[in-house]
Amino acid sequence: MVKMAVLEEVGAPLSILDLELPEVGPNDVRVRVAAAGVCHSDLSFINGTVVSELPVVLGHEASGRIAEAGEYVTGLKVGDPVVLNWAPPCRECWFCANGEPWLCSTVERVGTSAPYTKTADGRTVHQALGVGAFAEEVVLPAHAVVPIPDGMDPSHAALLGCAVLTGVGAAVNTAQVKADETVLVVGLGGIGLSAIAGARLAGASKIIAADVSDAKRGFAMAMGATDFVISTGSLPKEVRALTDGRGADHAFECVGLSTTMKTAWKATRRGGACTVVGVGRKDDELSLSAMEIFHFNRTLRSSVFGSSDPERDIPAMVDRIVAGQLDLEPMISHRLGLDELADGFARMGRSEGARSVIVMDT
Repeated sequence: MVKMAVLEEVGAPLSILDLELPEVGPNDVRVRVAAAGVCHSDLSFINGTVVSELPVVLGHEASGRIAEAGEYVTGLKVGDPVVLNWAPPCRECWFCANGEPWLCSTVERVGTSAPYTKTADGRTVHQALGVGAFAEEVVLPAHAVVPIPDGMDPSHAALLGCAVLTGVGAAVNTAQVKADETVLVVGLGGIGLSAIAGARLAGASKIIAADVSDAKRGFAMAMGATDFVISTGSLPKEVRALTDGRGADHAFECVGLSTTMKTAWKATRRGGACTVVGVGRKDDELSLSAMEIFHFNRTLRSSVFGSSDPERDIPAMVDRIVAGQLDLEPMISHRLGLDELADGFARMGRSEGARSVIVMDT
């Protein structure tokens, strides 16, 4: 039996239940979870933005060590440190074959997996995003983990599983920010802070961080922002004032609301690019006038999982960390136990702190 954080009803508090793990299949691994980040995507399951079969074990951004490997598993052994990968590409569909594994047809359908385990009263329990990492241990396919070097802080490693690949990837892979360009990042959760880090790695000359909470200022500056602005309706005007009247070369929306998408769009210079990273509700429509689309010649696009290939990009991020080019510690505002998970979601709902990380007693 292992402890798992289970969502039983939309909007209800998570239940910490003792449940049986499924058997490890020949192509599976069992991972002892070391740390798991509290991501906004998990909150989207709780508030119903992401529709899921219930009950479901939440958590998808995590690191740990291999505790058991199936008989057909190669390249992994008991004790190896790994990052859990909620979006392992199939390597066979059209998108994978054409160099876009982040759009993999298999990953596109990832939400809630097939039945995972059962509660004491016989209800079927599922795995959120095929991972269910808010648990002491998980069982998942071997291709859904990426090995990393020994000695890395498990909390930092966990962030590589979602926030860092998504945010840094949006700046480096999707937008391909160039040296001396100007950048605006709207929304300073884990992904927004990672986008700042990505822009800094790319050599942006000015990185403007914007959030509704002034408490995010210190986190933004620690990750590499050059300026901080409170996000209001006047944000486009303030961004133009900081960019010689033009607007930002690149704007990244990391909230997932049509209002902040439009704000980021309007703060982008003529001919610039606005990249939507936040995941919004399907009924939250974005409206732009036909004239402004033509006149401003801006590019509007989304960044799915930072246009990342985890097997390629996680080792590359680790190299950056080892080289001292990428410091993830400033992103972590709270380290919590599994029984304190509700506190992490409450802080997120209040826009307090940065990334909370659940640290398991290993």
